[in-house]
Amino acid sequence: MSEKIDPALPKVELHLHFEGAAPPAFIRGLAKEKHIDIAKIFTPDGGYAYRDFWHFLEVYEAACTTLQSPEDFRRLTLAVLEDRAKDGVVYAETFLSPDFCGVGDVTAWREYLLAIEEAALEAQKTMGITLKGIVTAIRHFGPDQSRATALCAAETKSDFLTGFGLAGDEKQFHPKDFTWAFDCAREAGLRLTAHAGEWGGPESVRDALDHLKVERIGHGVRAIEDLALVDQLAEQGTVLEVCPGSNVFLGVYPSFDKHPIDRLREREVKVTISTDDPPFFRTTLTQEYETLARAFGWTEDDFRAINRDAANAAFCDEATRARILQILEGRA
Repeated sequence: MSEKIDPALPKVELHLHFEGAAPPAFIRGLAKEKHIDIAKIFTPDGGYAYRDFWHFLEVYEAACTTLQSPEDFRRLTLAVLEDRAKDGVVYAETFLSPDFCGVGDVTAWREYLLAIEEAALEAQKTMGITLKGIVTAIRHFGPDQSRATALCAAETKSDFLTGFGLAGDEKQFHPKDFTWAFDCAREAGLRLTAHAGEWGGPESVRDALDHLKVERIGHGVRAIEDLALVDQLAEQGTVLEVCPGSNVFLGVYPSFDKHPIDRLREREVKVTISTDDPPFFRTTLTQEYETLARAFGWTEDDFRAINRDAANAAFCDEATRARILQILEGRA
């Protein structure tokens, strides 16, 4: 029997898609306000409805059609952070895409970004949660679009906007097709991560490391299929942003007890725990912890260690990191 996990345990979440964290009721409300008919993307009980990962991408983009102004994103920020704070999250990073905020135009993107950042600062004061942004190129939108996204990121790097990443359909294009975008972001001083090893096998993780020179991997769990790669990840200190509930919900693994996160951790790979797109996958970070505790016998000490690794891997300034570590250690 594993010990009970305190829901109030302070948590760090590094892998959260901003629009994918939008509560369904929030999106339905915006659709009603704007007279947009997206009823087909919801289940009868009000959740998001989709058949598989690729249909999920379509539903995700349909939900995003309701987000049309900086004010919409300000409201979204508060809604997302309220949910995170209720879940005990004290620090979060979220993937943002100029493709959904101003259609890649730098001037429009600045307006959206300002609205998001102002709401994040409000939430930090009222909810005690800190948010940082990672600009994310959408893989299936193609390499050319990723260049525009990288330029937006480079132009707006700040204390709030600290990273650059790649998400979307892993089966389209190759990581080397995005090297220009990642070189641009790196030269601007942005920290780097990329989705790999979810739908692509271990070779996709190697490709992300070799061609994009990232310090973190989004998901990365299929590295377990190549133990030499697992050892490389451990030796290099590459951090995996693992989202077990997402992987199980989408069928990458049949159940939590079959998920490789425990084996990766046993081989000294630094793993973190996140929810990915929580309302889409009917999960919360507290639920993730409780299910992992049942599956692997993890205790609060295990989760504290994982959260320390997450804080140390966060794309934030050192003062913020020190403050978050103090909270995790119960000294703040």
